[in-house]
Amino acid sequence: MNWSIEVAPLVPVPLLWAAAAAACVLLAILIARRSRGALWRAAAVAALLAALLNPTLREEERESLANIALVVVDESTSQALDKRPEQRAAIRANLEARLGGIKNLEVKWLSASGGESGTAQGTQLFAALNEALTNTPPDRIAGVIMITDGQVHDVPKEAAALGFNAPVHTLLTGTPDEFDRRIEILEAPRYGLVGQSREIELAVRETGKTSRATGPVTLNVRREGRPDQQVSAEIDRPVTIEMPFPHAGTNIVEVELETAPGELTPANNRVVVVAEGVRENLRVLLVSGEPHAGERTWRNLLKSDAAVDLVHFTILRPPEKQDGTPINQLSLIAFPTKELFSDRIRDFDLIIFDRYEHRGILQLIYYDNIARYVENGGAVLVAAGDDYAGMTSLYRTPLSPVLPAAPTGRVIEEPFRARITEEGLRHPVTQGLPGANTIGPDRPATWGHWFRQAEVRLDRGRPVMEGAQDQPLLVLDRRGTGRVALLLSDHAWLWARGYDGGGPHTDLLRRLSHWLMKEPDLEEERLLASARGLKVTLERRTLEDQVGPVTMSAPGGERSDVVLERDRPGVWKAMIDVKLPGLYKAETQGPAGPLTAVAHAGVEDPREMSEVVATADKLKPLTDKTGGGVFWTRTDATTAGDAVTLPRVAMMTGGRVMAGSGWMGLADREAFLTKGVKLTPMFNGLIALAALLALMAMAWWREGR
Repeated sequence: MNWSIEVAPLVPVPLLWAAAAAACVLLAILIARRSRGALWRAAAVAALLAALLNPTLREEERESLANIALVVVDESTSQALDKRPEQRAAIRANLEARLGGIKNLEVKWLSASGGESGTAQGTQLFAALNEALTNTPPDRIAGVIMITDGQVHDVPKEAAALGFNAPVHTLLTGTPDEFDRRIEILEAPRYGLVGQSREIELAVRETGKTSRATGPVTLNVRREGRPDQQVSAEIDRPVTIEMPFPHAGTNIVEVELETAPGELTPANNRVVVVAEGVRENLRVLLVSGEPHAGERTWRNLLKSDAAVDLVHFTILRPPEKQDGTPINQLSLIAFPTKELFSDRIRDFDLIIFDRYEHRGILQLIYYDNIARYVENGGAVLVAAGDDYAGMTSLYRTPLSPVLPAAPTGRVIEEPFRARITEEGLRHPVTQGLPGANTIGPDRPATWGHWFRQAEVRLDRGRPVMEGAQDQPLLVLDRRGTGRVALLLSDHAWLWARGYDGGGPHTDLLRRLSHWLMKEPDLEEERLLASARGLKVTLERRTLEDQVGPVTMSAPGGERSDVVLERDRPGVWKAMIDVKLPGLYKAETQGPAGPLTAVAHAGVEDPREMSEVVATADKLKPLTDKTGGGVFWTRTDATTAGDAVTLPRVAMMTGGRVMAGSGWMGLADREAFLTKGVKLTPMFNGLIALAALLALMAMAWWREGR
């Protein structure tokens, strides 16, 4: 039970104070005149004021509530360094025993680690604390104890932001004499032009106690396709390293710092810069022959690609057409055949012939130049219709040695739906096209109809699409170091206009043109490696039915074979866990030679590993404001096992300073739950009236004597 007295004045409080003041003045006058009944009159006035105050005895039935201590355990990456895991476990065991011996105390254990999003990197202890506070009454919190190395990245600036009035204590893992070195990237490129180089600016940083080693340090620089390079650097002095871009796509440079004696961890002595290699604008020559309904399909597609510089010529009038029209009215510009197909043919990454026929505009020697251009690494696309089947077909020129299929002279004119072949399901140009979920004539893709196709005899190459009467529709081939594509219908424009539901013309034609221009992402035979944390994923793309194992080389030189499993047509995958952070190199044998890939495995949170030395500086301002303390813990040499020395824990009531040398306090909040209330009037009704009359009578009696 708990008793207290409450008042509920019967008149406004200001009026009550005014009456009391007036009564005091009158009583003072009576006392000054030595009136005999002054004291009895004072007692009567006091009784009257007490009655007006209306005092009430409050009797409460209370149930005491336990105090709550919140213990936040730091389980971030930096807490796994050196002997901190054992130290943390010993602190927890010791603290459990001590807090368990305190009566009326409930303990909540919270685990916290690094942030899960890119905007919340580092150790987020107070985020975990705030989540626990959502279901914890703030008036029951006796205190917060944090077991951490002190590297906390979400410490509130003000104690009021915590939302409770209780001390925050910190038990530090690690030792005060730690030191560590790391590499800090000051400036790094995100992309670069293929064949060129850009600069990386970095510096070596040292935190904690100064190391015994002096003088310059050595950086080991690893680049793809180059031998390792040794670079000398000094602490806190920027150094510049060259980053080459040998190929398009992902380019990686790894920089590793030598480990100093006594350094806390070498895990942050390695950084990897990943940047995209991009080509300068690809140059495409588009030569359109006889005008047709889809003439601008290729032009519109290529002009919409910011990475393509397009040169387009349309042959509107063949040389044999003579009608007397003046020359100055026939064309806007002459067709510069010699400049395009002899002098500057190697400036183009791709040459496209769209419904082009040999009608004497190009001399035969130029076709021979184009054939040699392909053999030496160029690319040609022939988008043809019935023009490929006639006597003026491009196949009947010196270009034929690089074309993968010969025309039979027959043109199939009937409705058909394009389908992806089995090889096409594995080829990156046609793999995964929208609507291409089935193959075979009985289960066609859900694309719109085409109506014309040139029949051919396949000499070589890979037919990735088929059309009317199961004839090859799209044939891809490699010739020498170049590439050739043959599209045997001129009705792709029907998809562009959405006829009969349309089809993925943009995806197909863009992939086709970029495959011809050797886009790395569209290579048929490719080995990819990627990493997330210490988990490395290998992906092998191939047109083969089986793949061999992949040899993985770890940063320390250890080699192992990884067996891949089929993920989908043309794609094989494997996911492995690695032990050491660093650059992993994968190699396997492909049909045309070895395939290689590199990936950097490491911690996902660079901020977490950039600050690993134990410190009291980050939490001390907050703990001081809450009355708490920061304590270094250490292994107790006088006891066996992993015991640690911790400050004594005491429950305190009403104290402002809750920590001292060798002790830390928890606030006894004396919280309770009121289960019932009984109110008893103390001075009203007949009791107050009788007392008032009695005192007034005594005053009159005394004055009447």
